[in-house]
Amino acid sequence: MSYVNGMVVAVPNANKEAYIRMARAMVPLFEKHGALEVVDCWGVDVPPGKVTSFPMAVQCKEDEAVVFSWITWPDKATADSGMEAAMSDPAMGEMGDFPFDGARMIFGGFERI
Repeated sequence: MSYVNGMVVAVPNANKEAYIRMARAMVPLFEKHGALEVVDCWGVDVPPGKVTSFPMAVQCKEDEAVVFSWITWPDKATADSGMEAAMSDPAMGEMGDFPFDGARMIFGGFERI
């Protein structure tokens, strides 16, 4: 059964191009370690909520956008080993600092239904 790692993060609008460069560089890295698809989406119509919402979840500021991303893997075992391999890959270390505050990122793993 295919498996998805998903994440939501707030990215400063001023860092949009830096985020796009980073995201493009990560695609071959994750694919090298077994990912089937890597998708990044820049928030355009992401309303704030009263109880909960994407902007609230990542403490999005006025000058930031919500980014929603996911990686599709063949199965959870491949996702676990692929994510670990990608994070320890020397290419990951060459990317430098992320253009967002990783402390406000939310993420999780999901089985497709």
